[in-house]
Amino acid sequence: MNFVVARNPDPDSRLPYLVRLPIDGGLILKVRDTWPRTSRVFCARVEDGWPPEAEIIDDVPVTLCRRRGVAIDLVLDRPRENRSQFVFTTLPSGREGIFWQTRKVVTTARPGARIPGRRASGIRELVIVVDTRERYPYGFSKQQATTVRDALTAGDYAVRSEVGTPVAVVERKSLTDLASALSNGTLVFELAKLTEMPRAAVVVEDRYGNLLKHAYTPAGFLPDMLARVQVRYPEIAIVFLETRPLAEEWTFRYLGAALAEFESEQHTGAQMRAAELPLDYGAVSPRPSKRRHKTDA
Repeated sequence: MNFVVARNPDPDSRLPYLVRLPIDGGLILKVRDTWPRTSRVFCARVEDGWPPEAEIIDDVPVTLCRRRGVAIDLVLDRPRENRSQFVFTTLPSGREGIFWQTRKVVTTARPGARIPGRRASGIRELVIVVDTRERYPYGFSKQQATTVRDALTAGDYAVRSEVGTPVAVVERKSLTDLASALSNGTLVFELAKLTEMPRAAVVVEDRYGNLLKHAYTPAGFLPDMLARVQVRYPEIAIVFLETRPLAEEWTFRYLGAALAEFESEQHTGAQMRAAELPLDYGAVSPRPSKRRHKTDA
């Protein structure tokens, strides 16, 4: 199926166009415009199917149409106006909100967006499960989270769904642990176990540069082995954070975002959360201050 744009034959509709996405058997939406050129385009579902009398405006081959959590990425086979995204949210009123956006217009409007503060992805109380075998674990004392001890089948830290199934896990390693696992070949088995989880990552409490100059190994051996396992398991992020507090903070944010994404996929989130925001929502510049500042002489 191609990406199809047509005029909405319903004269009473405030959304004058229709689009059909080649996903879920042909997802049909009413839209305000034919492409998000200057701002986000509001959309609504069409439950009655594609009207046969609709006048086709555009019919474009699709390179990619894939659902990613609460969003659908759309890539068209044409040189211009070819990349966009449909974001499915829950408005403060409780109704579903669908917004069609491109990277160019993503900073011009943030429909219902709520940038989180100290809470991870807006979750009021994040419960993090710490593996019983983890020595000197993160306490998350500076973050708004509580911890419980339990045996994990993979990873050192995890968040779970309401029924107790794992949503995401994080494996913590020191640089010495990582170097040892790379040297003896056990890291590939650890990553293979992590791939069985819905989402997983490895956080290393050190700088990547220190891996390059690690003692007792030939120059370039460890970085080369790390690159090989990352190519073999691309779904597992391996992140280097230079201090333990930064690694703890990153783990807190990652697990919170994973849980928010899971809840959004299950349509249980009451409001739009950080995982539903465009990747560059932080690029929105603040309003300029009306106060005049003195300039240096």
